[in-house]
Amino acid sequence: LQTRLQAGQGYGNTLNCVLTVYRNESVAGFFKGMSFPLASIAVYSSVVFGVFSNTQRLLSQLRHGDPAQVPALADVALASIVAGFISVGIGTPVDLVKIRLQMQTQPYIEANIKLKPTVPGFPVYRGPIHCFRTVLQKEGIAGIYRGMGAMLLRDVPGYCLYFIPYTFFCSWINPDGCISPSSSSIWLAGGVAGAISWGTATPMDVVKSRLQADGVYLNKYKGTLDCILQSYQNEGLKVFFRGITVNAVRGFPTSSAMFLGYELSLKAMKRDQTETNP
Repeated sequence: LQTRLQAGQGYGNTLNCVLTVYRNESVAGFFKGMSFPLASIAVYSSVVFGVFSNTQRLLSQLRHGDPAQVPALADVALASIVAGFISVGIGTPVDLVKIRLQMQTQPYIEANIKLKPTVPGFPVYRGPIHCFRTVLQKEGIAGIYRGMGAMLLRDVPGYCLYFIPYTFFCSWINPDGCISPSSSSIWLAGGVAGAISWGTATPMDVVKSRLQADGVYLNKYKGTLDCILQSYQNEGLKVFFRGITVNAVRGFPTSSAMFLGYELSLKAMKRDQTETNP
């Protein structure tokens, strides 16, 4: 829904998008492009959270001589920025394949001329591997990393507004300064942080989605700035907030689960280390 609303044509609102997708593509339409993100999400999340936590530990070691020291807000922000940069290297190709698969059957509208696939209803890509290989052959590495600039502008501040609110809400819910918050605290803090992060990241998420969807049939945008200017000139400021409701609603449960899994995994590993090395 997010990709269709941001890069597609003819969807008035979220409900209309849901009904249109279901009417035209049945339930299967809601799961297009899912396999590639599903196969890579474990690696992606472990790298992002691993980079974030290890950067925090390194900064605490440099500042205080103790990697277990509770990090300062500036350290959390710097670790978030590093995690954001690293995430783009892994996430851009995955998002591009997902978006191309989701948008390949959509009509392309430019200057009131509707262009459809060569054979109506026949997809351009047969699957994620075929999509990746086709883009790589036709557009090279630059094609695989199309939209990388927009993704950097989305993820670097986005992860700051992900990890900093999480840290803040955890300490606020546990005012005694407990280093190990309860599961309910983690769930709530993670959900709120996810909703804030995804909601504020929506404008650049729109630009990234449009850049990555562009190229299935025609190349409309020359780059991030050109995409921003064309989108604003054609559709006004409101275009940058397409899909904000879906992003914010989706951000709460996914981030709650992500942070809860992360914190519980850390607790389990620390407990095993303690039992192994008493």
